Amino acid sequence: MHVVIVRRAPKIAFSMDVYADNLVAGLKQARPTWKITEVAPRPWWQDGEDAWKSGTGLKKYYERFWHHPKTVSQLDADVFHIIDHTSGHVAYWLKKKQKRTVVTCHDLVQLIQPEILKDQARLPALSMATWKYSVGGLAKADAVISVSENTKRDIVSHLPIAEQKVEVIPNGVSAEFQVLDQTPNLFPQDRYRKSPKSICLLNVGSTHQRKNILGILNALHILTTQGVDACLWRVGDAFTPEHQQFVETQGLSSLIYDLGKPNRQQLIEIYNSADCLLAPSLYEGFGLTVLEAMACGLPVITSTTSSLPEVAGDSAVLVDPNSPECIAKAIFNLHINPALRQHLVQKGLERVQRFRWPQVGEQVAQVYEALI
Repeated sequence: MHVVIVRRAPKIAFSMDVYADNLVAGLKQARPTWKITEVAPRPWWQDGEDAWKSGTGLKKYYERFWHHPKTVSQLDADVFHIIDHTSGHVAYWLKKKQKRTVVTCHDLVQLIQPEILKDQARLPALSMATWKYSVGGLAKADAVISVSENTKRDIVSHLPIAEQKVEVIPNGVSAEFQVLDQTPNLFPQDRYRKSPKSICLLNVGSTHQRKNILGILNALHILTTQGVDACLWRVGDAFTPEHQQFVETQGLSSLIYDLGKPNRQQLIEIYNSADCLLAPSLYEGFGLTVLEAMACGLPVITSTTSSLPEVAGDSAVLVDPNSPECIAKAIFNLHINPALRQHLVQKGLERVQRFRWPQVGEQVAQVYEALI
């Protein structure tokens, strides 16, 4: 079988690069005799230029919505797999050529909770219009893969797609994420603790409103007012002006360490060095950081909302993300209860075995075969 993997432009969405890379690896392991071709839009930005900052020009829209779909539709293959719903517009072109098409949908947050996307786009109306056009392409696909049951419910509720057309195949977590030996080369955690006894809370990802950064900062403030020695390690995007103002107003600057955007190995070391992953998002289509942390032996506190309970199962502490008091209480209880911590570590290590990329590759291969 010949499969074409339709990727997004490089550097645009790191999470989609991770998904595509691991999916291809999983497919090659599941079906080593298959031919797999990967194709992505040509970068519309100049060398050295930021992909996002150059993302509003006509060059971007020409490449994304005309040249790239046209190029893909001219290829010959048994199945075309569009790995991100924001590229769903390619399915319109493939449908006209009667090509078998699969699209992976990761979330529909723009439809479900548009208010939590505040300040995410420079041209909100245009961004929403093109997003809706792209997502509408899912209805043209022969099969849709949803990364969670929660996202499947959203798809069926908000798009003209029959339930039986949607297959739930969760994301996997790479085997690179694992418990490390405490070697001298491990992440220099002492440099990022206010004191040797500080509770190191880790948050990984973007700072979009749906990530609930203000909820995390409020919880940290509550802990400090109660005399708890805690600090926050931030990995990913920098704080927004709103976040920074809260930090300065509440005097939290000395408790927060910006670790930037580390490479894969550094991130694994950070997971191994923290005391708890704090991921109380308001909405997630999946929530991969929860599994990455569990694979590294790190206890997790996450939300009762969206897909997070089905990803975490009974292997994490689930809290109301809208209650900083509940988040702070969960952190404190985990800190004073070593037995609970060890229980979560063990349960997490067991749970991640259900989410491995070779298994994902096998399930996705079966979707292709069903179309043939």
